[in-house]
Amino acid sequence: MFRAIANTFANCFKIPELKSRIIFTLLLLGICRIMAWITIPGLNGAELMKYFEQHAKELGGSILGMYSLFTGGALQHCAVGSLGIMPYITATIIVQLLTAVIPQLSKLAREEGGRAKLIQYGRYLTVVLCLGHGTLMALTWEHPEKPFQQFTGQLVLVENLWWYRIQTVLILTTGTLLLMWLGEQITERGIGNGVSLVITIGIVADLPSAVQAAYYMFTPHAGGERQFNLFHGIALIFLLLAVVAGVVAVTQAQRKIPVQYAQRMVGRKVYQGSSSFMPLRVNYAGVMPIIFAQAILMFPSKICYMLSQLLTMKFFEEIGRQLEAGHLVYYILYSLMILFFSYFWVATQFNEIQIADDLKKHGGYIPGVRPGQQTSDYLHRAMSRITLAGAIFLTLIAVVPSLLGQVFLIPPAVTRFFGGTSILITVGVLLDTMRQMESHLLMRHYDGFLKKGRIRGRF
Repeated sequence: MFRAIANTFANCFKIPELKSRIIFTLLLLGICRIMAWITIPGLNGAELMKYFEQHAKELGGSILGMYSLFTGGALQHCAVGSLGIMPYITATIIVQLLTAVIPQLSKLAREEGGRAKLIQYGRYLTVVLCLGHGTLMALTWEHPEKPFQQFTGQLVLVENLWWYRIQTVLILTTGTLLLMWLGEQITERGIGNGVSLVITIGIVADLPSAVQAAYYMFTPHAGGERQFNLFHGIALIFLLLAVVAGVVAVTQAQRKIPVQYAQRMVGRKVYQGSSSFMPLRVNYAGVMPIIFAQAILMFPSKICYMLSQLLTMKFFEEIGRQLEAGHLVYYILYSLMILFFSYFWVATQFNEIQIADDLKKHGGYIPGVRPGQQTSDYLHRAMSRITLAGAIFLTLIAVVPSLLGQVFLIPPAVTRFFGGTSILITVGVLLDTMRQMESHLLMRHYDGFLKKGRIRGRF
């Protein structure tokens, strides 16, 4: 098996076009990693990095730890890429959601060249979000003791604060726009989805620290913490393999709805009838429900703590404590919000009415279902059922890391690779990249990566 995989990778470099695309992609991803290490002038990045190393256990499962993971560690170094690619992704999501609710944008998306205009609107919105987020980050670095508890050092080394703020906001905005441009270049001239690869390379860059933390779990270097034996290590390996296998299976799983096209005449041409299928993905929403749930649950606990300080009421303090990660109320709300946003994303992105109308216009129909409204209702019922399975899977993947860390005292640097957004993004992006590489290989009559073990949907 390993020899076949090695031969497949060797065949990738025998195709000149694919070889140039792979090298181009690796070079641009290397530039992205360099941006995560170049410190912004006027900031003491070494001091913040030292703080993250000393409080790795507390920050690993927090929002700051998750944000630092998505930026590839750039936040820890006060680097030019500290905002990461997330503002561009946020802007793209906002434009997609507005397209589903605003008729003018929905009409524009169906016009010729409309998608390009929507992408341009997303870029403009990215600049606005970067300016706002960059300003908040620059002001946060002026008083680091507020977001970074027990931080005693000083990050800003510039006396002229206004010059520091303007310079930092411009550098952070430029860094995000450069990452956005690099991602688009990878998509156009490289291999794989560029923006997704930029996020993935930042997640994978944290793998060495996870391996080191896993090594310390089984050695006396853990500083008096609970020690694990060989059986724990074997169980963790099997659990990791099971999670990855489950993510691959559900990511590729789909239900194939049979579609029959009747014979029709267009002008003087006669198109014969044919049969096809409509693939409905089980995990249609991808990783978006987890991201939405995490983003919303950031605020309730902080708001409750602020109300407790202002009103001097311990009631709000107790509510804020229950809404923090590690408590039962948090896990219940987290699971319910993932289920809700799974259906919300499908409701906004999957338009069964338009699909039914398109089938009717092109002479297509689902066997046993009348065209029009009944086809729309049938697609709605089918999508609702398979979405439930995908939402339950997302809930399990999102909750597993936190439960592992809390019950078995496993470091957050290790548990984040057992589930959650990191494993979903990494596996999904790698599968998409392998499919693109496989298409190039099959065109040149080489064996691809996914020749065996493909998951086929059922009618």
